[in-house]
Order: sequence, then C-alpha cells, then structure tokens
Amino acid sequence: MKKIIVSLTAASLIVASAVAADKGIDIVTTGQTALYYQTVGTNATGAADLLDKDASQANVGVQLNLDADLKNDFTFGSQLTYLGTTGLEKNLVSNTMQNVGTAVSTASIADEIALTQIYVAKKIANTTVKIGRQELPMALSPLAFSEDWNVFKNTFDAALVVNSDVPNTTLVGAYVGKSNKHADLTNFTDTTARSEAGAATVAGTAYMVTAQNKSLPMSTITASYYTMANIGANLVPGSDIGANAIWADVAVADKSLPMGLTLGLQAGQITPDSTLGAVALADTTAMGIKAAVKPADALTLTAAFTSVSGDDAKVNVAVKNVGTGVKTPLYTQMVLNQDAIALDNNTFMLKGVYSLGTLGSVIAQGTSTTAGKSNLFNRVAGVENDCTDLELLYTVKAAGVDYLAGFINQSFSEANAAKMDSLNAVRVWARYNF
Repeated sequence: MKKIIVSLTAASLIVASAVAADKGIDIVTTGQTALYYQTVGTNATGAADLLDKDASQANVGVQLNLDADLKNDFTFGSQLTYLGTTGLEKNLVSNTMQNVGTAVSTASIADEIALTQIYVAKKIANTTVKIGRQELPMALSPLAFSEDWNVFKNTFDAALVVNSDVPNTTLVGAYVGKSNKHADLTNFTDTTARSEAGAATVAGTAYMVTAQNKSLPMSTITASYYTMANIGANLVPGSDIGANAIWADVAVADKSLPMGLTLGLQAGQITPDSTLGAVALADTTAMGIKAAVKPADALTLTAAFTSVSGDDAKVNVAVKNVGTGVKTPLYTQMVLNQDAIALDNNTFMLKGVYSLGTLGSVIAQGTSTTAGKSNLFNRVAGVENDCTDLELLYTVKAAGVDYLAGFINQSFSEANAAKMDSLNAVRVWARYNF
C-alpha cells in the first residue's frame, strides 16, 4: 500500500468537485493485477476441443483503488480498471472473460480502461451513507451482490446506508440502480431477473433492507427483503409488474463445538406479480442446509443440500443474482454448476479441503442435481435433465501471488439437439494484491 500526497486542485479531478484550499489530502492507493485463462470443451457436434484456441478465453488486468479521507467524516473511493489481452488472442485464445467495451483487442488505451467504482461516504454517529458506484457484499445483499469468480468483480450504481445503533445488529438499506454485470465493465444497465421467459430487466426502482443479528450464542442471523418495480417490459412490451423477495440465513459456529463443527440454514422466496402480460408467473421458493467439520487440522469436510421449487404450469423465476444473472446464493454453488441448481431441482454437495501448508490447498467437490421439467437451464426443454458436477481445485500463495488451477467436469442425463451431454473446463489464474 502506498500513500500519495496531492493538492486539492488535483484531487478535484478525481472527486469531481473543486475545493479551493492549499492543504491537500492523502490518497491511499491499493489494487491488484491478474492473469486469467479459461477453456471449455464439450462433446457437442462440431464443438472445439478443450484447450483449443476457439474454446479458450483470457485476460490480463490491473485495478487501481484510490481512497481518500475528505475530513469531517467524509470519505471518497474510486477504482480504475484496465482489461486487455497482451496479444493472447493472436495464438492462444479467441475471446476474453471480460472487456472494456465489446472488442477483444483495441488500438486505443482509452478503450481498455473503465471507472468501475466512484463513491462518496459520510459517517454520522453509528450510521454510514455511501452513494455512487460500488461493490455490494453477498453477506448483506444475497440477491444483488458483487461476484468474485471472474477477472474482476462486478459493481453497482447504488446508495447504501449502514447502521449499528441496535446492539449486536447491523441494519442495511440500499437503493440498487444498475450493474455492469461481467462481460463489459463499462456498460451499466438495469439489473435482471432470470426466468423461463428470459432475462427480465428491472427498469424501475429496486430497494433492499437487511438486518444481521449476533445476539444468540454461536449464531449469526441475516434476513433480507427486496422490492423491485417495472420488471419484464423488455419481454412483454407494456407490462409493468413488480416482485418482492425475501432471503434468510442462519450461521452457527463456535470454538466449543466438536471437530470445529459449523452449521448453516438458508431459505427464501421470490414473489412476482401473478402475470407478465398474459403469462402466468409462479412464486419460487428455495431452502438449504449445510454442515462442516474438521476431523483433522489439515482437513475440512462439508456436506450441503439445497432445493428450489418449480411449477410446470407457470413461468418460474430463477434464484440468481439480479446484478449479473449468473451466480446463486445457494450453499451448493460451486465453480460452474449455477445453471443446474438455480431452479426446479434438488441438489446434494460434498466438499473436502486438504491443506498442504505452505504448498497450498487441494479442494475436491461435487454436486448431484435431480432436475424437474421446469428447470430453466436444462439442455433439453421440458425434460428432466439431471446434472453431475465434479471439480478439482488447487490454490496456493507463493511470493505474494495467489494462484488457482481448476478442472471441472459436468455430465447430463439427456443430450441436447447438438448431442451434447458432457462438458469439461479448465480455469487458471494468478492474482497479486498490492
């Protein structure tokens, strides 16, 4: 972490407000640099093989965070993001995981830099107000959050209020406007709710209230409520429906529990208006349970089960992050199985993490999903297409750099029209935080 002293005149170019003074402020700089590669191959007719250029994507990226104390309990934060390929598309990959704009490679540096965060925060007693472009954590916003699986996290245009006046309780209120999702970090668009009818944009207001309480021994209880307006006009012109959602999570952990036992319970429901135009919509209910133990200092074992409802007579909304339409908050979420677990299914997960000390950790995890006919992400519409997802990951930190290498295999009980019933993926990245 470095500290740069700049005049208020120079700082105003970043903060976007001119301040006539000669004092100056401290801007603290942090950030990260990343190299990211992923290749996905399937057995579909004519599909490219694993590791082939046409099946591979990569990025080289740098993020620079500039944070400042503006005095009087005001703070400022910003984040500049560079995303490029360093020419990898010439011989190793055909696309990128993320872009600034839509081009794989560009001739102008201006087309490779995005302002992914810029906000001002004010603290008043035990309340903090944060307004602007920012990250939202899944722990406090389980249905609209910044995901960390890609090269860099997605961010939101939002207003956030956090209060801690109530003992052992954190209260959060948020207005969530738009998100840059993941593909193009410069393109901030309406949040989306994934459904069988497609991705329904949330063109109206979206509000969230969360309460997190730690009063009960060994327990952290988190409950969130969302209300969203003007959904689905992109799917059915003229429609203006609303939706409410609730999500609750209970985490139990304490050093006194045997073998480092931890427990988790989660449940939620998404309740849209009854119809989208002439299309009948169903409520979607989800629940989950997990348990983890440490039978040895180097070994952690986790088992989890989640279930998401489905109504074959109506259109269903998937339990997915409305900020991206990609990941779920479910306990059985792994590297690539989100499309199988988000709607109309029962899923079991087993996971083992073995620590090798300074040599890193090995993670073996797998899910078995029994899918119903309304499972939105089945490869065969209207067919009960079960999915098995097996993943082997290796993580290590060496010379200050974090590394991940992973292999993922998915198999399906039914083949689609392209005769695809198997998928393999390799993901490798290196990340240095400074």
